[in-house]
Amino acid sequence: MRIAPWRLRRAVDRHPVRTGFAALAVVVSAVAAFVTFGRSDEGDRVVVTAPAIDSAALPQGPLGILPSASAPKSPEVPPGPNFDIARVWSGHRVVLRDAPAGRPLTRVGDETDFGLPRTFWITARKGDWIGVHSPELANGRLGWIRDDRESLRVYSTPYWLEVNLSTRRVDLNYGSRTLREIPVTIGAAGTETPVGDYAITDALAGAAIPDYYGCCVLALSGHQTSLPAGWIGGDRIAIHGSAGPIGGAASYGCLRAEDRDLVQLLARVPLGTPVFIRP
Repeated sequence: MRIAPWRLRRAVDRHPVRTGFAALAVVVSAVAAFVTFGRSDEGDRVVVTAPAIDSAALPQGPLGILPSASAPKSPEVPPGPNFDIARVWSGHRVVLRDAPAGRPLTRVGDETDFGLPRTFWITARKGDWIGVHSPELANGRLGWIRDDRESLRVYSTPYWLEVNLSTRRVDLNYGSRTLREIPVTIGAAGTETPVGDYAITDALAGAAIPDYYGCCVLALSGHQTSLPAGWIGGDRIAIHGSAGPIGGAASYGCLRAEDRDLVQLLARVPLGTPVFIRP
């Protein structure tokens, strides 16, 4: 089936000399991307996976979305872990609560702050409720949403990322297989990359991204809690490119990788993919 074009409403960068994704703040237009789903139905769930694509798949206009970043293809399901993902149907809103049937924490719509489909990694289940990570909540805190299929589309992916800060590496995993080992720059002393479990919320690419972010940005649900005094940007963490060398400890918490590796990530992993950051 065909997916309607998504409009990317904002992408920003307030302070060119600062290295975190948190500094994003100018408004730009997005290139629309049409995507085709490959399906493997399991009741009301859809399993989605993706083939590799190369750098030619990068959008050539202003800020856009790589075609398979949010809707990868192929019904093949590998051995090993698969992760459930929930996407808010267009036009719907959901309430995040502090526990199943608990106190409301916040209400979110069908799009992220960047205009992409609101997508969650389903981290836990309790009866008719799902626990999810969301950028509207603190690191490590789950928001609970009623598993209502009128508001949510639920599917799964075998892709997941594991970040090892001690070796400064991100592993791109497909079920039980590691497809790619990606060297990264991590947070500097005092602004260390926060350890924890997160999910990919947005996948951005294109000419409107400033050069010091490289080709692409994968925004995560987590926050940097150790920003320097006087910092006036936001606190979201991300995996993004860099104009400088890769492999050190030099960022304000984000993970920096080479463009060729980021292209592979955006070509493969869907929104909602879990990201496990370990010491």
